[in-house]
Amino acid sequence: MNILDTLTQYAVQYGLQAAVALGILIGGMMASRGAANFAQQALEKQTLEPPVRLLLVRIVKIIVILFTAMIALQTLGVPIAPLLAGVGVAGVGIGLALQGVLSNVMAGLSIIFSKPYKVGEHISLLGVHGDVLVIDIFTTTLMHADHSRVLIPNRKIVGEILHNFGVIRQLHLTVPLSHRVKIDDALAHVKDILQQHPLVLKDPAPSVGVSSLGEASIALAVEPWAAVTNYNVVQGELNKLILERFRTHGIELPSSRHDVHLVNG
Repeated sequence: MNILDTLTQYAVQYGLQAAVALGILIGGMMASRGAANFAQQALEKQTLEPPVRLLLVRIVKIIVILFTAMIALQTLGVPIAPLLAGVGVAGVGIGLALQGVLSNVMAGLSIIFSKPYKVGEHISLLGVHGDVLVIDIFTTTLMHADHSRVLIPNRKIVGEILHNFGVIRQLHLTVPLSHRVKIDDALAHVKDILQQHPLVLKDPAPSVGVSSLGEASIALAVEPWAAVTNYNVVQGELNKLILERFRTHGIELPSSRHDVHLVNG
C-alpha cells in the first residue's frame, strides 16, 4: 500500500503539470507551423531569394518551438538556468564533433547572402557543372543535362574558383567545309538558319566566321547563344539544320583524302 500511495501522490502532484506541459508542447508545434506559414506568406511578397526565405522560415519555426519548450519545462518545475548552462557545455562538445556539418552551415549562409549564383543558373566548379537546382544550408544541388543530380557540400564551394554562366550559354559549333566552297554563301546560309531558329537568342547576337584554315578543309565557327534549358536541344537542331541546308544547296563538306605513294621496287 505504501508504494501505491506514493505513486498516487506523485500522480496527483505531477500529473496535472505533465498534462499541461504536454498541451503546451502540442500547442507550440501547431503554433510553429502557423508562424512558419505566416512568415512564408509575408516573405513571398519581398524580393528575396528562395534559400533566404527558407532559412528565415526555419528560424521562425525553431524559435517558436524553443520558446514553448522552455515554458513546458518551467511548468514541470525544471530550473531553466542550469539546463541552459548544461546545454552550452554540451554544445561545445557537439560543435567539435560536428565541425564538418557546421562548416557546411556557415558556408551555406555565406552562399545564400553573398549570392555567387542563383537557382536556375548554370555553374561549373570542382570539375563538375550543371544547372543550380537547390541551394540549401548544407549542400548545393546541380542538375545535369541527363537529369542526374550532383550534391556538393557547401564547404567545398566557398573559396573555390567558380564559373557562373548565368541563365544563357554560348554554343561553340565547328563546321568543316571543302576548299571549293564559296565562303560567303556558306556564311549566309548559316546566318539565315540562326536568324530563323526560335530558340537562338538575338541578343547577344550570334557570332559566325572562319576559325581556321587547313590543308584539307576550312572550319567555320558558329557561336550562337541560347537559354541554359535549351542548350542541348539547340546544339543538336543547329547541326542537323546546317547539314541539311548545305546538302540542299550543294555546299560540300570535306571528304577524307588518302595519299598513296608507289615506290618502284
